Amino acid sequence: MDAELKQQLAAILAADVSGYSRLMSADAQATVAALDRSRSVFRRHIEALRGRVVDMAGDAVLATFDSASAAVRAAMAVQQELAETFRDVPEPKRMRFRIGLHMGEVLGKDDGTVYGDGVNIAARLESLAEVGGITASAAVAAAVRGHVDMHFVDQGEQVVKNIPYPVHAFRWVTAEHATPFGAVPNSAKPTRHPSLAVMPFANLSNDPEQEYFADGIAEDLITVLSRLRWLSVIARNSTFQYKGKSTDVRELGKALGARYMLEGSVRKSGERVRISCHLVDASDGNQVWAERYDRALSQTFDLQDEISVTIAGTLEPELSKAEQERVRRKPVDSLDVWELFQRGLWHFWRYNKEAHAEARRLFKAAADRDPQFAPATAYLALSHYSSFVNRLDETETSFDTARDLAMRALAVDGKEPLARFVLGRVYTMTGQVDAGVAELQEAVRLSPSFALAHYGLGAALLRLDRWEEACDCCATAERLSPHDPSLWAFQSTRATALSFGGQLEQAEGVAKAAVRHPAATFWACSSLVSILGHLGRPAEAKAALDQLLALRPDFSMGLFRRVYGLSSRPSDEAASRARSTTHFFEGLYKAGLPRTGQATAPD
Repeated sequence: MDAELKQQLAAILAADVSGYSRLMSADAQATVAALDRSRSVFRRHIEALRGRVVDMAGDAVLATFDSASAAVRAAMAVQQELAETFRDVPEPKRMRFRIGLHMGEVLGKDDGTVYGDGVNIAARLESLAEVGGITASAAVAAAVRGHVDMHFVDQGEQVVKNIPYPVHAFRWVTAEHATPFGAVPNSAKPTRHPSLAVMPFANLSNDPEQEYFADGIAEDLITVLSRLRWLSVIARNSTFQYKGKSTDVRELGKALGARYMLEGSVRKSGERVRISCHLVDASDGNQVWAERYDRALSQTFDLQDEISVTIAGTLEPELSKAEQERVRRKPVDSLDVWELFQRGLWHFWRYNKEAHAEARRLFKAAADRDPQFAPATAYLALSHYSSFVNRLDETETSFDTARDLAMRALAVDGKEPLARFVLGRVYTMTGQVDAGVAELQEAVRLSPSFALAHYGLGAALLRLDRWEEACDCCATAERLSPHDPSLWAFQSTRATALSFGGQLEQAEGVAKAAVRHPAATFWACSSLVSILGHLGRPAEAKAALDQLLALRPDFSMGLFRRVYGLSSRPSDEAASRARSTTHFFEGLYKAGLPRTGQATAPD
């Protein structure tokens, strides 16, 4: 080892200001003055307990101590003095710190600089602390037990960024809110992502042998839902300990650190089985979503897979919608990364220009605040792609931007399915259909319950004239997410595929359902016009065409070519020769769309 670096055991204190950027934006001079005042408080208490200030760059403070007791005493003294110092300052302008404490081995230089996982863990614990509070690792909590008059609440094991193992965290509280050290936490703090506990399903059958089936459904749901990268799913060993016990859902949510609870039951009768489940907001006990599934009990394992994937696909947009409604009512200044992201989703699915612009701003803010949060970057990519395709933002570089952002998200997390979806759609729309199919197949593999990926794969296969496979993919998307904000897209693509396959009457019904969807764009209307044209119903076709042109007066083959990347020779020539595209426009022409001045459909 380099002679300059010395391995040593140290207690590490990491702190930073809550809402520092907001404070600087509101009043930079007052914020700098308050920061200087706070730094002097930190330095005085750290040095009084023989600690060493390592760094005070920006709004952060890093210090080391020879003992955990000294670090804890310094942190408590700092928070108590700062609370008194800024007590008369209005809350929005008040400077408040979060502090994280850890004890572990570090590599130190003679100048006091320290490196290693110990420093990183202290910084991650700081992000888990309450504003004005302290969060310590289990090592610190154990070291000071019986030596420092400090009380903790067990926050449970936390998965933190760039640390390969869970970190057991404890939060500083006043004596009346403390729990015995080492006790099962009764108020675990939820993680940054929304957390879900899948409870054991009740066996309502008279046959006790069906207990295994009820347990299997719950276990499969935990497995499938755990693949959703944006959702924290409580482990089976935590939830199954409550099997057969009657517990208030709000208390159970606190005990498990879960924001939502999924409960259910299984009833078997002869060769039929009924599975009921409902999603509950653990904060208030209100039901968010419920569904019932009746199936034949012929192949148990196949049925378990089908139910698990179906519930997971249905549950994702319901959970997301509940999150969006929750954060939409909160002041913007109080939003963390996840909440910025969810508010962005709430705007994004409105499918109008103003809402998309606001969604993009919020996604960018979330991505800027935490570049390692891949979903924010992936949705930022999707916003550029979707805005161009739906003609909300007609910047010709939108596809390039979407592709670059999707690849940036994948550089952070190669298993982010939405980034794969965006990349697959961009490739498809720019004529690289085979590459698009490969990306979309990977998105489905990464998240089998991801309805949007199944739809995207169907749309890509339709460009290759594989209409039956396209129908199956879109039908799967509809089954997985029957209330999806993009349901209209699933339906209109399936309708176009059915029309190409000659199933015009069935296609008409699906297309009309797509047009009725409140978020449907002009693309849904264009599918209906084409189908009515092929059906030879001129009056209905003309009425639908008038509606299409009212939504998009410049709709034409030229517009289609610009959006679908057919204005120049694509790398995949099959895409430009797709008979499904010719069929689509022939129906539009039969409905009355002018051919004059328009480019002809690809051969």
